[in-house]
Amino acid sequence: MSTSNQSELNQWLSKDLTYTYHCSPFIKRLFEADNELEQSSLQHMSHPFSRQEMESWLDDRKISDEISLNKSLRKLRQQVIANIILRDLNKLADLNEILKSVTELAEITLLHAHQFHFNYLKSMHGSPIGLNGQEQQLSIVAMGKLGGAELNVSSDIDLIFAYPEEGDTKSNASISNQSFFIKLCKKIISSLNDITEDGFVFRVDMQLRPFGSEGQIACSYQMLEDYYQKYGREWERYAWVKGRVIVGPQIELSQIIEPFVYRKYLDYGALNSMRDLKTQIQNDVNKKGIQENIKVGRGGIRKIEFIAQVYQLIRGGQDKSLRLKSLLPTLAVLETKNLLSKDGVKLLTEAYVFLRNLEHRLQYMEDMQTQELPKSDEGKLRLVKSMHYQDWNMFYQDLETHRANVEFYFDEVFKETIKDQDSPQLNSTKALWNSTLSLEDAHKHLESLGFKLTGETYQVIDGLKHSSSYLHLPEVSRQRFDLLIPLIIHEVSSTSDSNSDSTFIRIISILESICRRASYLAMLTENPSALKILIKLSKAGPWLTQYLIQHPILIDELLDINHFYTKPDFVAVKEKLHKDLLEAKDDIELQMNIMRNIKHANIFKLAALEVIGDVSVENLSDYLTELADLLIEETLLLVWGHMYPEQNDPPKFAVIAYGKFGGKEMSYTSDLDIVFIYDDKRDGMAEKYARFAQRINSWLNTYSSSGVLYDIDLELRPDGASGLLVSSIDAFRDYQLKRAWTWEHQAITRARFCAGDVGIGNQFEKVRLDILETQRDIKQLKIDVVDMRERMLEKHKVNRELFDLKQDRGGIIDIEFIVQYFVLAFGSSNKALTPNIGNIGLLNLFSEKKLIEALTAKKLISAYRRYRELQHQLGLEAKLDGRIKYSEVTDHPAEVVSIWKSIFND
Repeated sequence: MSTSNQSELNQWLSKDLTYTYHCSPFIKRLFEADNELEQSSLQHMSHPFSRQEMESWLDDRKISDEISLNKSLRKLRQQVIANIILRDLNKLADLNEILKSVTELAEITLLHAHQFHFNYLKSMHGSPIGLNGQEQQLSIVAMGKLGGAELNVSSDIDLIFAYPEEGDTKSNASISNQSFFIKLCKKIISSLNDITEDGFVFRVDMQLRPFGSEGQIACSYQMLEDYYQKYGREWERYAWVKGRVIVGPQIELSQIIEPFVYRKYLDYGALNSMRDLKTQIQNDVNKKGIQENIKVGRGGIRKIEFIAQVYQLIRGGQDKSLRLKSLLPTLAVLETKNLLSKDGVKLLTEAYVFLRNLEHRLQYMEDMQTQELPKSDEGKLRLVKSMHYQDWNMFYQDLETHRANVEFYFDEVFKETIKDQDSPQLNSTKALWNSTLSLEDAHKHLESLGFKLTGETYQVIDGLKHSSSYLHLPEVSRQRFDLLIPLIIHEVSSTSDSNSDSTFIRIISILESICRRASYLAMLTENPSALKILIKLSKAGPWLTQYLIQHPILIDELLDINHFYTKPDFVAVKEKLHKDLLEAKDDIELQMNIMRNIKHANIFKLAALEVIGDVSVENLSDYLTELADLLIEETLLLVWGHMYPEQNDPPKFAVIAYGKFGGKEMSYTSDLDIVFIYDDKRDGMAEKYARFAQRINSWLNTYSSSGVLYDIDLELRPDGASGLLVSSIDAFRDYQLKRAWTWEHQAITRARFCAGDVGIGNQFEKVRLDILETQRDIKQLKIDVVDMRERMLEKHKVNRELFDLKQDRGGIIDIEFIVQYFVLAFGSSNKALTPNIGNIGLLNLFSEKKLIEALTAKKLISAYRRYRELQHQLGLEAKLDGRIKYSEVTDHPAEVVSIWKSIFND
């Protein structure tokens, strides 16, 4: 800078320093005591101190001993803080710059203090060596504002010290690793925290370490892990959300801490704990002298932090994008996830920036860690000027607006969702649960609520109250149980009908299966809407109840009830599946569980959509089929990648869907009829694809901790159970055209390509069309179809009391055989019949082509739809034999039998 330009700057600064000194008496005293600091600060005012400049400044000091280290660190702080105050008060810096500069100052001073004292202690006692023979390094974990890279100008720094392994140092003056690191940590703290003639660097707070003030200053990773597993409290999880390793190794430490902070399941237990913290803070706010604290007072900084961190704790276990350390980026992510509204994030961000700027100006005055608004007129005037307001009233009005916005969104997040109503009925139900009603009064009360089997229902309630599963629950979980049971009894009585007793028993069986997962009890306690949905689903029948018991992770899906009313988005499902599988690329078992969990979650959503939404059986089957297609396709890619990672080309391999899967008529419990085909004439490829097919089959039907993906049936491949597991397209074509039975051609009417090589899929479809367009002997075709049906009936036992929807005369198979007969009989002369458009679509087409009368088609379609609806209903009721009262099917069986006879008995 030229002399003239420097002179102009000094004149401007000289005039403007009056304002700076008025707002910060601290910096005025600092400059008066050190003219050199004043001059260097004014020269540096045009830009902030960068990390590199701070490091260079310390390197230039030629630190040789502890005294020169401590002095240099304090002098650096003076340089950086002076630069921050000058730039901020004169509108040359924004909040992000300030937070970054103070955070980097803390990180650099910690790093230099650590390096100096580690090397000194190493020279005295030798290197600390672990059990693995490697030199051990200290991990310094920044918590709180430093962890979030949001440090204010006069803040404490919250630290936790840890080291990897126990052991001893390697020298003649050997000491234990524990002693070495405790000495090191005490020296680091002293270098930053002690007040000398040059002041201090940062006040160091160690209260967040295990066991607080009574705990060791430094502990091993093993001790840290044991502590959080056995004694870790909710507020410590809250604190660790911002935990960040700033010196030393971090991967192993993260593996210990993340499972403690972030639960695998959506963590509603955190919400209750955060509410307890809120109550504690609110009680503190109401105490005298706290109301005007902009950090912990009404609408203060801490409440904004709470809003973000409650979502991080609840959802961070499943959504890693929420595991951020800094507040403002977290709010932005919450907006993108639709967890907070756009307006809410905007107002909270504005409030946070305002309050943090205000906090800094309060601390600029005397370099004190304060968040209290001044009481004196002089202090208020300084603050108003530093905040660039005309007067106190204008400033305070804006402050109150920001506080009110924070309070609003804070209350929204922590709103009490279950009210402890005091209606006489609910009080009686509580008395029933608490065993203070007589047996007679208990029965009368249940009867008044609409329960029919009052004796059995009371036994369930009383048995649960005295069961070991309830009595052995932690106190907090028992309290939630005590709140839930009366509410469940009332909700069941209000939403159910004659099935109140069975619905209640089902919901209790679900609760018993999840009661040891405190987060789920908390979630149901905190979310009445989720509880209502769970009861509705339990009312639908035992299959869905049992599905939830087998896969309790599905309780998480109750968090967002909106997707129970909307059609599935399989594009989004596929994107999430790809993302999750990529993150687990080195763990095959985890990948298998991810695929199974995706299937279970979507099956559950579809079942809920059927129960409480509006979806036809045909659409539901389409969705189930699309889900299966997606998972089969992903399985091919994964298995091939695991077996042959060196091959970049996809396999010349395809999966053909048959049966209900091929016809897109799947139910919740359908297995998959599939055939494997390849087209690769290179040597050795037949064996290679055989192994590939075996692995696919294993991947699909192997039981993992998350269950099975799909049961697979491969009986429809050429030559059935005695045939090869995988066929070449040429062998498949030859078999189908020359050796296949008529029933195999019936089966191929509803077969389709579902996954793999599209070229092979096209070749298969050509084979299929060649078969369906072949001219046949109609008389022999009828004989073959009837013969196959008779053979099936010979193996089937008829129940005169109940109708078998699938197997009995006049049932589903008869309708399917009729459709398959017409396709095979007339496909050669009417190619419009050959596309795989489903039984209902084909029946309509037969009517349109005058192959059957319109009334006949209508009767068959009506029967087929009714049967499938009843199948789904029986499935939800866990009646897997497929039998139902004849009154439920009315005249449909007789009409189908009559049509069958008119076609095949002429």
